[in-house]
Amino acid sequence: MSQDRPLGPPVPGFTPPPLPLREPIEGRWCRLEPFEPARHGPALFEAYRGADAVWDYMFSGPFPDLAAFMAWAEPAAAGRDPLFFTVIDREDGAPKGLASYMRIAPDHGVIEIGNIAWAPALQRTRAGTEAMLLFMAHAFALGYRRYEWKCNALNAPSRRLAMRLGLSYEGVFRAHMVVKGRNRDTAWYAATEADWPALKAAHEAWLDPANFDEAGRQRRSLSDLTRPVLVATG
Repeated sequence: MSQDRPLGPPVPGFTPPPLPLREPIEGRWCRLEPFEPARHGPALFEAYRGADAVWDYMFSGPFPDLAAFMAWAEPAAAGRDPLFFTVIDREDGAPKGLASYMRIAPDHGVIEIGNIAWAPALQRTRAGTEAMLLFMAHAFALGYRRYEWKCNALNAPSRRLAMRLGLSYEGVFRAHMVVKGRNRDTAWYAATEADWPALKAAHEAWLDPANFDEAGRQRRSLSDLTRPVLVATG
């Protein structure tokens, strides 16, 4: 290796991690269950009813009726990449959202979270935030080196959530896709295995029951807890 042609540092001992399994991932306020349209579909469709904006930045939807939703859901749930999970709110046992692991590349240790569709009843809740933390924690526990988040650059709520979770902004790919006949510039965010120990501590501090008062209000925001990580990765 010549000095004018630097190469990246070696990755000693790297072994491609396993693919995520179609198994539940347990949390305190929610549970991630492999998406089963026959079991989850009708309740999910009702949870999304009247909230067509959920699908504005998605590749599919909105769906005019249950039959249309199921026609999309059945092949979607059968795949391994994307691998869809249903978010079950432990408070009432109801399915309230979907998200998937996708663009899974074990040879490089890279995995993406995407297709995030939270029904209104899951938005801005502890269960909804914990679901995002569970996806990230599980990916790093499996041995992935890089956890990616990509979204339409116009999707301000998704971009705010990525930063709140402690994912670093990496730029915009212009004219990246055509989605539903419209241009999509894609904003990229990510966390790496080097970021994860500090992010894990921040997430555990936020999830601690002591961080919430009797009314369920957070004492410290997740943004406050993850901000030092973002500054460090700057």
